[in-house]
Amino acid sequence: MKKLLVAAAIAAAFGSAQAQQTVKIGMPLTLSGQFADAASQMLNGAKTYMKMHGDTVAGKKIEIITRDVGGPAPDVAKRLSQELVVRDGVDILAGYVLTPNAMAAGDVSAEAKKFMVVMNAATSVVITKSPYMIRTSVTLPQVMETFGTWAATKGGLKQSYTMVTDYGPGIDAEGAFQSAFKAAGGNIVGAVRFPVANPDFSAFVQRAKDIGPESIFIFIPGGAQPAALGKAMAERGIDKKKTRVLGSGETTAEAALKSMGDNALDIITAWHYDYTSKNPLNVKFVKEYQGVSGGRNPDFFSIGGYDGMHAIYEALKKTKGNTDAEALIGAAKGLKWESPRGPMMIDPETRDVVQNVYIRRVQKVGGELVNVPFETIPMVKDPAGERRKQAAAKK
Repeated sequence: MKKLLVAAAIAAAFGSAQAQQTVKIGMPLTLSGQFADAASQMLNGAKTYMKMHGDTVAGKKIEIITRDVGGPAPDVAKRLSQELVVRDGVDILAGYVLTPNAMAAGDVSAEAKKFMVVMNAATSVVITKSPYMIRTSVTLPQVMETFGTWAATKGGLKQSYTMVTDYGPGIDAEGAFQSAFKAAGGNIVGAVRFPVANPDFSAFVQRAKDIGPESIFIFIPGGAQPAALGKAMAERGIDKKKTRVLGSGETTAEAALKSMGDNALDIITAWHYDYTSKNPLNVKFVKEYQGVSGGRNPDFFSIGGYDGMHAIYEALKKTKGNTDAEALIGAAKGLKWESPRGPMMIDPETRDVVQNVYIRRVQKVGGELVNVPFETIPMVKDPAGERRKQAAAKK
């Protein structure tokens, strides 16, 4: 297959003049299964960018070609990414809701020399799989180390129990929060990991309730699971006067808040985006997104897709439409822009996202449960990426 990928890269470089008038973006997404909604939100974010900014850049028409991975299936993601390169002749790979899928596709990007934009997968190490990859979403260490430090200092917490999904992002989140929390003087009194596929949260929530820690830190993937966890927490009656509930942004996503009702009040999260932001760029984005999505509000998958397309457009402008991977990655390094989520940058050394982290509390505003930011930590880099960079410099 490697020979096929190399052949495809050569063919793309010497394609017909007609083909060169279109930039094809291949997006293997979880269009079915439990993460189908996440993929839909991401794809609609990309489509919203194209609606707002047109489908032509640097004189070339942009075409998105999707394929359904079905779930956390790295072998399928790799095969579909290969097929997009070899059979469909895509110039750029993008999307990737889940870490295992992005990790597998990174090999395709590296071997075929294709620019790749990860629009969600949040495990830090994903970015190392290809030198032609950037990320426009978030990394879990970026948010959770920041949150762990905040919780043990400004948050005034000395104890925490962690509950995370047992896969790359969950393990990243667990390690990041625990290490930062302990370094800032906190104590981890217990930990549990959920299975990835269709977990029954009730028993896990009951175990945490029985321990009765000062706080519970939660990480679960987006999609349908936050609402299911919210329901379990409501049914098991976690008393937030005794136990403060902390989480990543997925924990209090819009659907989860609706499921939990008033039981969600006072949950504190750290995250990089929320559709309720009054940033004028975000207000405009939300309106346009609702038109594309049939009235849905955007979420963090959506903003990852939107900003991923922005990075692609800006890189193509700088290369004057040249889709060579070396040219595009060179153009993408150091990109800076104002996003609906706030200021953003692609770190020129790690190729990862740099952005604000917002500490939020669930409150009722106008009769609606929303995440209300009360503190901003500006322009946070991925700390795990920074450590890799420092380690490499010492060699």
